[in-house]
Amino acid sequence: MHYITTNRNLQIPSMLYGTAWKKERTADLVALALESGFRGIDTACQPKHYEEALVGEGCARFYATGGKREDLFLQTKFTPLNAHDSQRVPYDSHASLEEQILTSCHVSKQNLQTDYLDSFLLHSPLFPYVNLLSAWKVLESLFDKGDVRHIGISNCYDSSLLHKLFEDARIKPSIVQNRFYADVHYDTTLRAWANEKGMIYQSFWTLSANPHILHSLILQEIAQHYSKSAAQIFYRYVMHQGIIPLNGTTSAQHMKEDLSIGEFTLSPLEIERIDALLV
Repeated sequence: MHYITTNRNLQIPSMLYGTAWKKERTADLVALALESGFRGIDTACQPKHYEEALVGEGCARFYATGGKREDLFLQTKFTPLNAHDSQRVPYDSHASLEEQILTSCHVSKQNLQTDYLDSFLLHSPLFPYVNLLSAWKVLESLFDKGDVRHIGISNCYDSSLLHKLFEDARIKPSIVQNRFYADVHYDTTLRAWANEKGMIYQSFWTLSANPHILHSLILQEIAQHYSKSAAQIFYRYVMHQGIIPLNGTTSAQHMKEDLSIGEFTLSPLEIERIDALLV
C-alpha cells in the first residue's frame, strides 16, 4: 500500500475502501478488504446508507489476526439531519447542531471500536453559511481534544464556498471528498486550488460515474498495453493526479488487482490522452 502525507504530516493510504450500501455484508467485506491489503476505510454515521458498527466488526477481525489500530486510517462523517432516514437518526434530532455533531462523533468511535478517528468529515455543506461555520467550529474542537486527527468536507462542489470555509477556518480542512464525474467538470478548478492549499482530494463513484471513459478506445488500448483492466488504468490515472479514490468493490480478485496498481506508472503521453477524456 502506498501512502500520501497530509497537511497534518500524517500518512493516508493512496486508496480507501468505501463501505456505502454494503448492508449486512459490511463486516465480511471490510475484513476481506483489510486481509487483501487495504489500510484505509471510509464510512459514515448514517444508517440509511452505511452499517458503521459492522465496519467496526470487520476491523475487530483484523485486530484479532494481529493487525493494529495504528496501521489503519479510519474515516467517517457527520451527516446532517435532512440526509437521514427519520426512523434511524443516530443522534437527538431536536438537539443543537453542536450536540448532534458531538454525539455523532461519539457514536462513530463506539461503532468503530476506537478512541480516535483519523478523519472526520462533514458529509455535506450546511446552509446558511453560518450553520456551516458553526459546524466547522465543533469539528475544530474535536481536533483540539484529539478525538479526530483530520477534518474535512464531502459533497462540496462550490469552489467559492470551499474558499470561504478555508479562509474562515482556524483549523484548515485537510480533505475534500467529492463525486468524480462530468457534471462538475471533474472538479478541475477546485482540485487545483485544493492542492495548492495542501488539501487532499478524495473521489467517489470514480468508476461507476464514468463508464464512458472505462469503455473508451483509449482506456482499452492502454489497458491492453499493460495487461491490466480498464478500472486499474483509471484508478492509476487518478492517483497520478494526486487523487485518493474510494474503492467499493465486493470482489476479492478486484481488491488485489486494484491495490497492485502502484507497480506500474503511466507515461506523460498516456496521462495526456486520458486527460482529454475528462471534458
